[in-house]
Amino acid sequence: MLRKFLVMIAACVPLLATAQEAPDALVKRVTDELLAIVKTDKDLAAGNARKVVELAEQKVLPHFDFARMTRLALGRNWALATDAQKEVLVKEFRTLLVRTYSTSISAYRNQTIEVKPLKMVAGDKDTTVRTAVLQQGGPPIPIDYAMEKGGTGWKVYDVTIDGVSLVTTYRGSFSDQIQKGGIDGLVKTLADRNRGPAAAAPAAAAKK
Repeated sequence: MLRKFLVMIAACVPLLATAQEAPDALVKRVTDELLAIVKTDKDLAAGNARKVVELAEQKVLPHFDFARMTRLALGRNWALATDAQKEVLVKEFRTLLVRTYSTSISAYRNQTIEVKPLKMVAGDKDTTVRTAVLQQGGPPIPIDYAMEKGGTGWKVYDVTIDGVSLVTTYRGSFSDQIQKGGIDGLVKTLADRNRGPAAAAPAAAAKK
């Protein structure tokens, strides 16, 4: 009985450590691990799509709050969706972001990521972790992560790349789709895009 109890405690320690990890420390750890894997894995360097998606699923996406991201991206239109539609929207939006993030991972080469010092007050449950992608021959690209602390630790609910908010950009796109075809029309658009050969990100287009 004692042995089982000790095993249970040992299993819980990593989970507690993750939950208590500061948001900037979490971002730095995950990005460092991610870049280290990308730099050493030949399949990833060759553009193996399956392995890139698996890496994103394992290392990055558990730290995202997709339900909140979807709710924010729909804005006022979220209230128009039924529970069943909301569930599908979160699923399809998650798939879209998985593919978008996987494309970003595939583009990594010799860049490094600098995590800026974070100013927080004890008890804060919402913050923004500011980072910069440093690349040779070009200016740093600022990437900010809006994060909220919940029961399972800090999670990302928006990403701002070079001044362009992912959630805000998708909100405009989603609003246009809903005006044309309602909530079901948006669901169909997301599903069709996710079944396509590539999931183009409006945020990327907005940067050009």
